[in-house]
Amino acid sequence: MKIRHIFSYLIIAVTASLIAVFTYVRVTDHVNNSGRATMTRQAWQTDMPENFNPDNMDFTYAAERTVHGVVHVKTLRERDRPEVHDPLEFFFGPREREDPDPEAGFGSGVIVTADGNIVTNYHVIHEADEIQVTLHDQRTFTAEVKGEDPDTDIAILRIDSENLPYIPFGESGELNKGEWVLAVGNPFGLTSSVTAGIISAKERTLGVLQEADMPLESFLQTDAAVNVGNSGGALVNMKGELVGVPTLIISPTQTHIGTAFAVPSGIIKRVKEDIMEFGEVRRGLLGITLQEVTSELAEEKDLHDLDGVYVESALEGGPTDQVGIRGGDVILKVNGNTVNSSGELQQEVRRFHPGDNVAITLMRNGQEMELEATLISVDEHREIRMQQEEELMGATLRMAPEDIKERLNIPHGVQIVELDPGEFDTAGIGEGFIILGINRQRVSEPGHLVELLEDFSGNVYIEGVYPDGTSAMYGLSL
Repeated sequence: MKIRHIFSYLIIAVTASLIAVFTYVRVTDHVNNSGRATMTRQAWQTDMPENFNPDNMDFTYAAERTVHGVVHVKTLRERDRPEVHDPLEFFFGPREREDPDPEAGFGSGVIVTADGNIVTNYHVIHEADEIQVTLHDQRTFTAEVKGEDPDTDIAILRIDSENLPYIPFGESGELNKGEWVLAVGNPFGLTSSVTAGIISAKERTLGVLQEADMPLESFLQTDAAVNVGNSGGALVNMKGELVGVPTLIISPTQTHIGTAFAVPSGIIKRVKEDIMEFGEVRRGLLGITLQEVTSELAEEKDLHDLDGVYVESALEGGPTDQVGIRGGDVILKVNGNTVNSSGELQQEVRRFHPGDNVAITLMRNGQEMELEATLISVDEHREIRMQQEEELMGATLRMAPEDIKERLNIPHGVQIVELDPGEFDTAGIGEGFIILGINRQRVSEPGHLVELLEDFSGNVYIEGVYPDGTSAMYGLSL
């Protein structure tokens, strides 16, 4: 009898175990299926190279080849004499006062030709009255600015010397994530410093070039240690070739935390060539605003996959508008090269000059199309934008004139050129007011302002300035 009971318990235990296993498999399969994304890109895999040697990580060749081509850049800017109201001067006349010492700044630069052409960051030398360059051998030269490009944060300097050690350009487009790079520069003024890291990402768009009218951002991201003073220096590959110029770090302490960004050599090389040939950068533009294709955007816009770059809008009268590209299209290729981010698209377009034709492959309503657009210049693009007007809340809006922006030292803004009764008028805003920001968000074009406010509900804070330089802030409740 006892044996019969034991046998019965054994049968029950086995049956329960089978039921538990069956239930677990079904539930797990259901969970995995329900969490599976409906829109994916192709998965990639890579094979280990035959000559891979994890012990062959020697940085000495690249370091020795490049430290001689990186320079220390010191800038001097004259400061205005502060106004001092001394009551004794009423009785004894004005006293002699010494001019304040110039304001000094420092950064790095890269010699890119043997006859003295040097690449650095625009923000390193911007508004400097004097620029001094100290070479690795401690010789010091006064440099002249050959050209500047705030849209890429790159400037070209020139010193009077020959047979200089220089760093040749490498191909930033051939870099791979995880590839070793060295950052060579002068952090905290410590000359000829070398740090190592890897390429963490490519084609980063951060929206940080505030001085730029039409910023061209396609940064390399690296975890090589970059600090204050590294700006304008060299990011080099293991061959000792220039693949980027460190430009900024993102850090709450303004010191290295493992995330730094560099302008890729592909962009730098084109800027240098244009400045040396034309004295300025001649950049071709398509006249479109772009948006990255995310899962959320794909679902909202009913896109079939996550490939390409979404066209948010096309400049009315611009090259893409003329050939029929419009908001809602997804650009897949530029001149046959696949693009999956705004950075990649900009990298492809910047290879060409105004007047060049580029082939565009796009997707519209599930249909692939081939179009050809002729690039326009920055000046043409600006002229088209300047003529465009938008009507909103009783105000006629237009881009702020260039002469006013230059006089007020503002990089962007939308001006109210006419004002009729409406929300703007009720808030006390006057005609001629230049809107710089809405709820602390930068405003650069009339269409952008309309997009921000058209469907907005709540309190709106408008920051701006009048043509006479008077700053003001207004509040609206929509």
